[in-house]
Amino acid sequence: MNELNSYRYNAKTHVGLKRKVNEDSILALPQHDIWMVSDGMGGHAAGDYASRLVADSVAMIPADLGPTDRMHALRQAIQQAHRIILQESEDRGRGVIGATVAALMIANGHFVALWAGDSRIYRLRDGEIEMLTTDHSAVAALVMAGQMSWDEAEQHPQSNAITRAVGVGDELELDKVRGETRSGDRYLICSDGLTKYATFNILKSALLKFPIETVSDELIHIALTGGGGDNISVIVVDVL
Repeated sequence: MNELNSYRYNAKTHVGLKRKVNEDSILALPQHDIWMVSDGMGGHAAGDYASRLVADSVAMIPADLGPTDRMHALRQAIQQAHRIILQESEDRGRGVIGATVAALMIANGHFVALWAGDSRIYRLRDGEIEMLTTDHSAVAALVMAGQMSWDEAEQHPQSNAITRAVGVGDELELDKVRGETRSGDRYLICSDGLTKYATFNILKSALLKFPIETVSDELIHIALTGGGGDNISVIVVDVL
């Protein structure tokens, strides 16, 4: 648990109960007001490489940039990781290497979220939870068409089939959402290793109940109790 400026945050990652390697990477850059989760794909020595490269690229953003330049630098860092992973995949002569990304930046009373894939960013505000991102997945279209909820999509057989990721495809399109922050807002950034086992109501209950010091551990515990079939990454950011 750390405190800087007008935020407190708690960031944790766990290998889960079924995997030997943690292919997730998390990054907390409170000096930049940036927090990020990346979930690697491609198996050992590929997925963990990809997610770590995304995190390392973002960690290289120069200090002392203004908010607009910092947001552009964040986008450019992810695009740079995309190009490097593409080249690495070609050099290795193997199948897909890639990683999701979900990044949150807060500045001057506003937030920006950038993402590709199915790692998610939620916001708890005034006791209600809202998913700020939209999965880039095969089943997302069914949700958007009103045929199922996001909770139901997590249980769909094709839930792991993501349609966009860093390092996959010639061009990487990052989605963006922005808005105002308010005192008391609580943001959750997580990989699908959590959301496979935690519905909106479960997440809301935990985010309402637990303090910043323990909330990440409690969320990971929920995923482990549910089965822990994937790596689990959780970052919670409180706006003071």
